[in-house]
Amino acid sequence: MIFDIAIFAIYIVLVFAVGLYFYRKNKTSDDYYVAGRNVSSWHIGLSVVATDVGGGFSIGLGGLGFTIGLSGSWLLFTGLIGAWMAAVLLIPKVYQLPGIRKLTTLPQIFEYFYGKHVAILAGIITTIGYLGFTSSQIIAGAKLASGTFANFSFEYAVLLMGLVAIGYTILGGLKAVIYTDTFQWIILMAGLLFAGIPFGFKAIGGWNALDNILNKDLLTLTNLTWHDLVNWSVTIIPIWFVGMTLYQRIFASRGEKQAKKAWLIAGLFEWPVMAFLGVILGLFARVAFDQGLFESIGFAASASIDPELGLPILLRTVLPHGLMGLVLAAYFSAVMSTADSCLMASSGSFLTDILRFQPEGNFEMDKKSLRASQIATLSLGIISLVIALSLENVLEAMLFSYAFMVSGLLVPIIGAFYWKHATRLGALLAMTFGGTTTTLLTLFEIKWFGLDPNLFGISVAACFYICTGLIKSQQK
Repeated sequence: MIFDIAIFAIYIVLVFAVGLYFYRKNKTSDDYYVAGRNVSSWHIGLSVVATDVGGGFSIGLGGLGFTIGLSGSWLLFTGLIGAWMAAVLLIPKVYQLPGIRKLTTLPQIFEYFYGKHVAILAGIITTIGYLGFTSSQIIAGAKLASGTFANFSFEYAVLLMGLVAIGYTILGGLKAVIYTDTFQWIILMAGLLFAGIPFGFKAIGGWNALDNILNKDLLTLTNLTWHDLVNWSVTIIPIWFVGMTLYQRIFASRGEKQAKKAWLIAGLFEWPVMAFLGVILGLFARVAFDQGLFESIGFAASASIDPELGLPILLRTVLPHGLMGLVLAAYFSAVMSTADSCLMASSGSFLTDILRFQPEGNFEMDKKSLRASQIATLSLGIISLVIALSLENVLEAMLFSYAFMVSGLLVPIIGAFYWKHATRLGALLAMTFGGTTTTLLTLFEIKWFGLDPNLFGISVAACFYICTGLIKSQQK
C-alpha cells in the first residue's frame, strides 16, 4: 500500500512540476487561454478526447458496464458522432469568422453575431455549466481514491482531488493542460490495457466466469431502451457544438485542417477504444462483486453497492502493489485532464465574457492580467469544490451540466451559422427559456415520455428562436 501511495504521490508532484514549467513560459493571454494557437493535430486530438471522456466518463462507464453491460458503450458512440459532425459542420464555419486569431472564448462568437448582452448571458451559462462539470470530475477522482485506498474517506478524497486539480490549473494555463493531456491519455490507455484488463480478467476466472455468472443481456449491445439512446444523443452530441473547452482547442490549433483532423482522431478514441475499455472493466467488477471478491473489504455480494464504485474497488482487489498505484495514477490523470480543462473554460468565460476583462497592448499578458486569470481560476475552483462535497453521482452531475449548457446555447450557435433570420432577441429568449426549461424539469424530476428534460429544453429554445426570427423578418 505504501508503494502504491508513493507512485501516486510522484505522479502528483510531476503534474505540479509541469504546471510550474508552463507558468514560467506563459507570456501572453494567448499562451494562458489558447496555448499560443500553435498546437499540432495529435496533441489537440488527444487533449480533446482526454477532456471529453476524462475521469467522469471513465468512472461513469464503469458504472454503466456494472449495471447494463456492453450496451453502455453506446454512451460514447454519441461522442464519436458529435466529434465527426463538428469536424464537418462547425469547424469550417468557425474558421470563416473574421478575427478568428483573436478569439479565446465561445461567447465572443455570440457577441460577433448577437451583441454584448447575448455574450454576457452565454458567459453566465458557460461559467455555471463548467463549474458543475468540474465538480463532477472532482467527485470521480474522489470515488476512485476512496474506493481504491481503504484509509481515504470520500470527503477527504474530494478535498485532495479538488486542491490538486485547482492548484495545477492555476499554474499552467491551457498550454500545460493540452500537453499533459497527451501524456495523461497515454498513461490511462496503458494502465487499462496492460494492467486493469488482464489482471481483472484473470482474477474473476476468465471467460467462463463471465459466461456463467452474468445475465446474457449484459454481454449484448441491445440491453438498453430507445429512450437511453435518444437521451444520450440529445445531451452529448450537441455539446460538441457548444463546449467551451472544445472551442478553446479550435482556437489553439494551427489552422482549420489541423483542427478537423484532431476532431476525427478524438472521435475514434472515444468509440470504440475508451467506450469498450470502460464498460468491460465495469463488467469485470460486476462479476467480482457477485463472486464475493469484495467481501473482505466490506461489500458482501448480498448487499448493495454504488455501481460507480465497482471499478475502483475491483482495481483495489485484483491488482498487485505497484500496479495499483500506476492504474490509480492513470485514472487520476483522466480526472485531471477534464477537471483542469473545465476549470479553465469556466475561468476564461467568467473573466472575459462576464467581467469583460481584457488585457491591454494587443492581448499582451502583463502581470495584472495573469494575476486576474489566476484569481478567477482559484475562486471558481473553490466553488466547484464546495459543490462537489454536496453531490454523489458522477454521471448524473455530468449529464446535467451538459444539458444545462446544451439547452441554452445549441440553438443560437447553430442558428448564427446556418439561419439567415437569426436575431438578438431570438437568441436571448432561446437561451433563457431553453436553459430554464431543462433546469426546472430536472430539479422537479419530470421526465415526459421517459425522455431527458434536455430534449424539451432544446425544443422550447428552438420555438422561441425560430418564431422570433420569422416575426422579425416579416416586419422588415
